[in-house]
Amino acid sequence: MNKGVYLIAFVAMLSCSNGGQTQEPSIEGVEWQKGVSIGDLEGIAQIRVPSGYVFADGDETRIIMEASENLTDGSEVGFVAPSNLDWFVVFEFDEAGYVPDDEKDSLDADAMLRREKQGDKQSNEERRRRGYPAIYTLGWEQEPTYNEITNNLEWAFRLECEGNLLINHNTRLLGRRGFMRVILVADPEEFSLILHDFRSLLAGYEFQAGHRYAEFREGDKIAEYGLTALVVGGAAAVAAKTGLLSKIWKFLVVGVLVLAAFFKKLFSGRKSQ
Repeated sequence: MNKGVYLIAFVAMLSCSNGGQTQEPSIEGVEWQKGVSIGDLEGIAQIRVPSGYVFADGDETRIIMEASENLTDGSEVGFVAPSNLDWFVVFEFDEAGYVPDDEKDSLDADAMLRREKQGDKQSNEERRRRGYPAIYTLGWEQEPTYNEITNNLEWAFRLECEGNLLINHNTRLLGRRGFMRVILVADPEEFSLILHDFRSLLAGYEFQAGHRYAEFREGDKIAEYGLTALVVGGAAAVAAKTGLLSKIWKFLVVGVLVLAAFFKKLFSGRKSQ
């Protein structure tokens, strides 16, 4: 049994041992919003949090990520998960400017995958420096697709971490002043089932007035890259042009979240009942 599956089974075991009731996750400094509510994503956007889900704001999201050995950079604006924590979603906003979608008909999945794999070495050097396990890109779980009606770009990578298969699912929601990174992390064996619930959750997302893609006005800041660079890292596209690629590592590791490490840290903080 892979480590991620074992830890999810551990969630179910805890639920059964407490009369079928899942314990509230306990991480010092995190105050979960529960029940039907609207999660405020730093005033940029909002997400409807259905009954049975929990929400954390940007500051608390950084606490969660750091407690689970994931890198942060200040762009985190929210975290949503079902209360049993079978899977979770992280929201990050990049104020890169308006991203033109003129590449929507020329997305090259093979070229993107090659560039992503080339970035593994540098990102893993930084992860090792911090004492985190290395992560390697194996291939596509879902090739990039763009919805020009909703201005959403979606894709999923298969990753490997210490012998465990991970699926890192990404959505980019384009806005007027930048884009929202939406990162879904789930057990690979449950991914296809969870994807339906995730998309239902995302249907409750919207940019606030003034931040919507259709509200672009002449004179607004325009991003230095397009849709392709959103998949392989916008900073990489700029750095490659300026010769600074060797000095930038963050873009290669932001958004790669390790499910096993998350649950390991989370349960170590649970309170005894």
